[in-house]
Amino acid sequence: MGAAFPTVLPASAPAAFVPSFGPAPTAAEKLAVRGVNFWYGPKQALFDIDLSVPERSVTAFIGPSGCGKSTLLRLVNRMNDLIDGARMTGTIALDGADVYAPGADVAGLRRRVGMVFQKSNPFPKSIYENVAYGPRLAGERSRARLDAVVAQCLRRAALWDEVKDRLGASALELSGGQQQRLCIARALATGPEVLLMDEPASALDPKSTQAVEDLIAELKRDHTIVIVTHNMQQAARVSDRTAFFFEGRLVESGPTEQVFRRPREKRTEDYITGRFG
Repeated sequence: MGAAFPTVLPASAPAAFVPSFGPAPTAAEKLAVRGVNFWYGPKQALFDIDLSVPERSVTAFIGPSGCGKSTLLRLVNRMNDLIDGARMTGTIALDGADVYAPGADVAGLRRRVGMVFQKSNPFPKSIYENVAYGPRLAGERSRARLDAVVAQCLRRAALWDEVKDRLGASALELSGGQQQRLCIARALATGPEVLLMDEPASALDPKSTQAVEDLIAELKRDHTIVIVTHNMQQAARVSDRTAFFFEGRLVESGPTEQVFRRPREKRTEDYITGRFG
């Protein structure tokens, strides 16, 4: 885990206190959210959200509980479709194609946009079968190809060396941190272009959290990642861009360095310095 540091810094802050941020991404737009409003029945949860997510980057959604972060995250791969009375207006585009267009292939969308939840949720199956589940569901029957996918995804999730000799063991025997990395491997097995992560390290110990953060840094070479987090230091460590939400509205977004060190909005500064939230 990295050392703690002040987020919004006074102009006179010593150089040693300045956090280290990566360069802002210059990649093409992968996800485009335009004019999105969302309701749970009569209750409006999101108001006129406009947001761009660059490809092969990490975008962090921050804000207090109930501000709409996870709601927007789940709209991207249409998980909120399963909620009775939910409705949305506006558009969410993946590579320029509206994922809510009539006739959109929802199953195909969810193969392209994987999801990792706050609480690790491995299936009550073997480690091997957890990772092989998605490819099997998509029709893969070759044992050799399944073996290759399982090994590759476990390696990419930094879990292979820990489990390679017990792939037939129950996934429920793994530690919490290992289970979360297994869920990431399972998400990778369908070859997603985008990974949505809803507080993936909130239930983990510091060592496991570090492993997940290191994994995120590795995965962004090939994937677009959107992460919801309440941990401001984590957002500063792992993300290229940050979006701050409050009461269902996007207050501001931009390069993480700018949002944390030179926020444009007083509400953003108040939140990341701990004055509320």
